[in-house]
Amino acid sequence: MGNGVREGQVDFKQQDVEPLPSTHLPPEGNQEKKKVLNSLMSGALAGAVAKTAVAPLDRTKIIFQVSSKRFSAKEAYRLIYHTYLNEGFWSLWRGNSATMVRVIPYAAIQFCAHEEYKQLLGSYYGFQGKALTPFPRFIAGSLAGTTAAMLTYPLDMVRARMAVTPKEMYSNIVQVFIRISREEGLKTLYRGFTPTILGVIPYAGLSFFTYETLKKIHADHSGKLQPSPPERLLFGACAGLIGQSASYPLDVVRRRMQTAGVMGHTYSSILLTMQEIIREEGLIRGLYKGLSMNWVKGPIAVGISFTTFDLTQILLRKLQHSTNVER
Repeated sequence: MGNGVREGQVDFKQQDVEPLPSTHLPPEGNQEKKKVLNSLMSGALAGAVAKTAVAPLDRTKIIFQVSSKRFSAKEAYRLIYHTYLNEGFWSLWRGNSATMVRVIPYAAIQFCAHEEYKQLLGSYYGFQGKALTPFPRFIAGSLAGTTAAMLTYPLDMVRARMAVTPKEMYSNIVQVFIRISREEGLKTLYRGFTPTILGVIPYAGLSFFTYETLKKIHADHSGKLQPSPPERLLFGACAGLIGQSASYPLDVVRRRMQTAGVMGHTYSSILLTMQEIIREEGLIRGLYKGLSMNWVKGPIAVGISFTTFDLTQILLRKLQHSTNVER
């Protein structure tokens, strides 16, 4: 049966019949493998494009987050301008190589994991092939973000260090790893891990939840299965605005803990870090420092990220379909 020869039609002995090569019969999981690969590739590209687009703003935000300087749009502009004058145009992207090393696997894992978690939760809750209800939608996003953060955290730590230190201190990513491990211990590479996970749960959960919900509302009201690229950008911008606003204080705490070794501070726990920030800088000015810049940077980055992922997915599916038709 499995070799394509019907029983009883030809009187061959068992040993005379050679099975067809396995390549002629694609395995059952072939489509699933292609789907996972497409998600990984689309996610990697989405993360790289989005983060590169907002890298100067992201670097500026981190510098303010880890210092006691008061944040304002004027001060942020002054910092960017002085960096450009003193260190050159490309210094605005300092640390972006470390960002790419982190964000490409992070985004690839996050988007791919989200697709898989959606499928698993859809099967569990009985929504296979349909849009998830709100709670599973949020859970799928949170799990995807948590999975990606757990697997790529040391790279985030290195990126934060490179963003706030002069280029003479760390010349490349490998040197950051070596110096941190030698001078501060391997455990330092996971400093700030807990606030990262606590922050990524609402951030990723609300981001994916908002984006998926807006796409569903759009489909229900417009009758179109897919939104246009500008609509995707708008939905992604809303998702980024909500997700980052909800998790921002933990992002500040995470950055303080990550850069404590080079900024002359000692932060032993999340609560103590929060208390010190509030005592020295105030609740709003301390824990929400740089949030207004994030309201510019975040929606742009998340909008680009979601849009790039969706459009790349669509393009890869079309390419695969045309290849299959030609065969």
